[in-house]
Amino acid sequence: MRIAVGSDHRGFLIKSKVVELLKRLNHEVVDVGPPSAESVDYPDIAQIVAADVSNGNVERGILICGTGIGMCIAANKFPGVRAAPCHDDLTAEMSRRHNDLNVLCLSADMLGERLIDRMIEIWLKTEFEGGRHARRVDKIGNLEKPSPPV
Repeated sequence: MRIAVGSDHRGFLIKSKVVELLKRLNHEVVDVGPPSAESVDYPDIAQIVAADVSNGNVERGILICGTGIGMCIAANKFPGVRAAPCHDDLTAEMSRRHNDLNVLCLSADMLGERLIDRMIEIWLKTEFEGGRHARRVDKIGNLEKPSPPV
């Protein structure tokens, strides 16, 4: 799978470890930065990853900042992107199973490395259930379309 990964300065060290994990799991990684721990604004990085997911350049994305929340807000501005911050095994699994999450947002400040590794592995191997969940995900996609004039 082709996966774009990015972080702000607070997530830089975790991002490096996530990139290594993904490569060990035989995924193609697009590291969008930053190249160092110097200060960077999270919307700038979220934009790159979310645009790659939205345009189909990558299948999924992973974004890392202090809480994962800012990255999530920015990423969800792009059509077709379904981003959420996950904080444990269950949210990582259910985000895929029921919501077909394609951008995983992680907290660099509140999650340990082993938990992050486990969550990523769960998130990558969990399939979308479809069925009634597909209908709901389609409705989310329809919210992105311009509304007809009233």
